[in-house]
Amino acid sequence: MFRVWYSTESFADFIIENTNLRHDNVVKNRMYESDANNPSRFHTMPDHIRKILYLDAPDLIVERDKEPIFSIEVSTEAGTGHNAFQRFARVAASVENDVPAFYIYPEGAIITRRGANPTWDRINPLIFQALESVMNIYDIPALLYYFPSDIAAFPDASAAPHIGTKGLIYDPDIVRYPGCPDGTSSEMQHMFEAINEIITSTSTHGVIAGRINLLRNLIIRSRRSFMQAQFHSKSLGRAANEMSPASATKHIPTHYLLNYLAQYETPNYSIGELLGSRESTVIYQVNAAFRGDPYPGALAAIDYLLCREGKTYEDRRYNLILAFGHVEIDEQNETISITDINGSSILDFFSAVQNSERHNLLTKNYSDLESNKISRYYMQVRYGSTYSKVKHIRVYSYFADAILFPDGSLWRDA
Repeated sequence: MFRVWYSTESFADFIIENTNLRHDNVVKNRMYESDANNPSRFHTMPDHIRKILYLDAPDLIVERDKEPIFSIEVSTEAGTGHNAFQRFARVAASVENDVPAFYIYPEGAIITRRGANPTWDRINPLIFQALESVMNIYDIPALLYYFPSDIAAFPDASAAPHIGTKGLIYDPDIVRYPGCPDGTSSEMQHMFEAINEIITSTSTHGVIAGRINLLRNLIIRSRRSFMQAQFHSKSLGRAANEMSPASATKHIPTHYLLNYLAQYETPNYSIGELLGSRESTVIYQVNAAFRGDPYPGALAAIDYLLCREGKTYEDRRYNLILAFGHVEIDEQNETISITDINGSSILDFFSAVQNSERHNLLTKNYSDLESNKISRYYMQVRYGSTYSKVKHIRVYSYFADAILFPDGSLWRDA
């Protein structure tokens, strides 16, 4: 039996009715994304689905016999700069659990600025390299398909027939599939074909074996090759480190970082061994006030693009540091400094964590718990506040070896 977990039911119907799922017994269930935004229902999600939601929730997860077989994330955002990576943590969370991921994203979307003609805001090609890096590490598909648009036929955005929808082409059946991409487009047909290959593979070999052999599949190999060709053709000769978000990183010897963090050492405490075990460090510099999107997804992508060599953060060649503020490298003193430009403070981080803790039941007495909260309490006993923290706090603390602010720092000892 198949079960489809969805955020939007019309998108679930769109996938079911355009793939071989329509021939099987399919049960649909609403997906509750986290304990932070659905505290009354998230604890009812089964554990094998919660494992995929530990960073962020995709738009759809399909399971077979209580084992996920693929997830889908869809976006209609313009893709310049960091934006294409905004949902990247969702894709990574799926693949890290050996579940194939599909990412539907526009090749371009029309933007219109005051006093200027409409133009195409084109996808950042580095997203293809980031997805390739994930596949290289996990041997699980992470495939991007273009949300249908006018960009190929109408390079002049002002002439695009769908300019009213940013040049994007939605499914004509607006009653059954409102907001869904045009299912008759070649890109969606290719995606449906790949989904059918996963359904067939998991039917023939079983879910676990069927998932891990998918990168050998000709249909999926063809898409992977297409994605690499898209990266090379759209990057226009630029190196990966010249494109956002990699261009927002600085590389330093790790002892510069340790010299900076030495201000927190005391006679009774020294920084742990993890950071010092790597000779070099990558700092992702965010010159903005502390907030979430698009930075959590960009941080996750930088990990796979520049740091990660294995399946956990312990398998990094380089430390991955997130810095809110302007980072200056002091070569003479072999350290760094961080200057406040946009009002970022470590107090903002602590405030976000403290606000999330309002959802925590672990300080309650048994007599304080209503019956409908006991199961949620028991989930929190097992997982702590993993799912009750807001998304960007979960992602930052999962990926960053340290987070630096002008007025404070957080770091891992091990």
